[in-house]
Amino acid sequence: MSEPLRAVLGEDQPIVREGITAMLERSGIEVVASVGNAVELVRAAAEQKPDVVITDIQMPPNLADDGLQAARRIRAEQPGTPVIVLSQFLDASFALDLVGEDPSGVAYLLKEKVASSQVLTDAVQRVIAGGSALDPDVISTLVGRKRKEDPLSGLTPREKEVLALMAEGHSNSGIAEKLVVTVPAVERHVTGIFLKLGLQQAESSQHRRVLAVLHYLKR
Repeated sequence: MSEPLRAVLGEDQPIVREGITAMLERSGIEVVASVGNAVELVRAAAEQKPDVVITDIQMPPNLADDGLQAARRIRAEQPGTPVIVLSQFLDASFALDLVGEDPSGVAYLLKEKVASSQVLTDAVQRVIAGGSALDPDVISTLVGRKRKEDPLSGLTPREKEVLALMAEGHSNSGIAEKLVVTVPAVERHVTGIFLKLGLQQAESSQHRRVLAVLHYLKR
């Protein structure tokens, strides 16, 4: 029997913290530390070496973006640690700040969308697998930004749709379901995206997906 996934949770509201803990534990994810401020979150992550860190953005001591900065520090001090940031605010700059130069193993979700345990546990599985999961509303905001030079200008409208769903964390089969097309059709679009972004030489398909998402977010 495999060991349960271990999570460290940062959330300053006790009721919300208890609710998220219960949600995770019902899904078989063990919460090994549950803390109420960013300082304790960094300490708990260092001590517990969890499979995933889940944190609110706005936390003590400053009640600003302390949780986000704690997540960035954890990833800097423990490279590869998967992190999920929960936010009450639709702010694309927070998502970009979290991503930094590597979107692998990170998720940015709006709290209002995490009413179902399935949403959160799906995100946990994605980031642990090295993928990313960004809220669709955040993706829509990023899509609407205007840039003088758009690295995605060579992609077809359908390829851009596929890449947007990749950024949300969907697998090829998930994308096929969303777009009501076949999986082979999605695979062809994904291959086209890699070729047009010059990612065909990357070491693995998962790594290419991460790099493609990074191109998407930085556009």
